[in-house]
Amino acid sequence: MTLVIRPSEVDAAELDAKPLAPPSAQPLSGEIIVRGKVAFANDDRTIISGIWESEPGTSRWEFLTRGEIVHILSGRMTVQQDDGAPVELTAGSAAFFPLGWTGEWTVIEPVRKFYVVYK
Repeated sequence: MTLVIRPSEVDAAELDAKPLAPPSAQPLSGEIIVRGKVAFANDDRTIISGIWESEPGTSRWEFLTRGEIVHILSGRMTVQQDDGAPVELTAGSAAFFPLGWTGEWTVIEPVRKFYVVYK
């Protein structure tokens, strides 16, 4: 089976909206609305992939039981690992958040990403 998705062409109306909340992340700057759609999950859900959008805001992320790989399609954000320097992610950037990564994400301009979560 080959699954093809064009994340930049998926209409925002096709994504499910909800406030960002644990266990995904803890908002630090008030309510942050996110939208997402799972495009693929294997049978035991050890690999999940899809599209995710976030409105501006700051949140705390802890990858204690899973890791994530992202490719930023649009927008601008910074990520800062605890005790690390901030790193800016913009359209075309890819980032890896391995098991054990903890820190903050600050979405400066609305972000759309393609992600792969793994356990």
